Amino acid sequence: MKAIQLKKLVTGPDGLTISNLPDLKPSPDKYLIKIHAAATNFFDVLQIQGKHQQKPDFPWIAGNEMAGEVLAQPTALKTTPKFKVGDRVFGATLGTFATQVHVEEEGLRPMPKDWSFAQASGLFYTAPTAYAALILRARAKKGDYVLVHGSAGALGLAAIQISKGLGMHVIATVNSAEKGEVAKKFGADHVVDSTKEWEKEVAALTPNKRGVDVVLDPLGVIQRSLKCTRWDGRLVVIGFAAGEIEKIPTNRYLLKNVSVSGLFWGMYATMDPESVVTVWDALLDLIAQGKVKPMIYTDKKFTGLEDMPAALKLLASGEAWGKIVVEIPQGKDSKL
Repeated sequence: MKAIQLKKLVTGPDGLTISNLPDLKPSPDKYLIKIHAAATNFFDVLQIQGKHQQKPDFPWIAGNEMAGEVLAQPTALKTTPKFKVGDRVFGATLGTFATQVHVEEEGLRPMPKDWSFAQASGLFYTAPTAYAALILRARAKKGDYVLVHGSAGALGLAAIQISKGLGMHVIATVNSAEKGEVAKKFGADHVVDSTKEWEKEVAALTPNKRGVDVVLDPLGVIQRSLKCTRWDGRLVVIGFAAGEIEKIPTNRYLLKNVSVSGLFWGMYATMDPESVVTVWDALLDLIAQGKVKPMIYTDKKFTGLEDMPAALKLLASGEAWGKIVVEIPQGKDSKL
């Protein structure tokens, strides 16, 4: 097999190299997956530099998200396997920047009908995060006005589509005209320039300028968002991509009677596994209805593990939209 294996930390994506490793064997408790596409995440860039909280022991294979097909079932699973050899699946585990990987059953989902490996490879993290933030934490409902920050990213595009699919109105913030067009393409009702003073403009787009019902914030702009949130609104902290963790006087929450909650989707599998099932059932239903469509970046195609450094550099630049994925062809047409 081929893999981007690290024996030491690197200073950036250009330091990554491809290794020839022995093919993986069937595992007692994990599925053996042939990878056809791997998705990139910002924490991949941090992890290869040792800047992420998860620091695997050396040597380890980079990457955390993929889509492919089942090569072998677990050999000693205590329950009946959900997937059979040949099934098309997407999922997440460490070691996806490779041609093969072992994945536990809970880290896999069936590929949506008519989706390609590339389209499904970036679905596992962003879509359920958006759904959980919107429904589990913000308790959003039909007719709500939802403000989505960072809306041209994969998480934002998922949030836009889920909101629209459930009958909500979406106001999206973006930092460029190009990203604004992307947000509109995926269903945003209104687009607002995040590089300017956007608070009054957002409020003006709601009935009687009352402010939005829900705010989804992966950037770290809750303090400004409070200015355009209605009385009794709900705001959800998803991340701090803007770079700073805010310190907000709590009397601001009291005066507007708002609820501010956080979302750590990765902990649901441990703390609330039943909600994981609920979220995925709802998501896959929306996908089957055509209300959530692939969110992969299509302005440039990345093919083969050799393209992974370039894909990660584009991701880190913040200039792209959607989910950046790398197709991993295997066989006679492979560059590997």
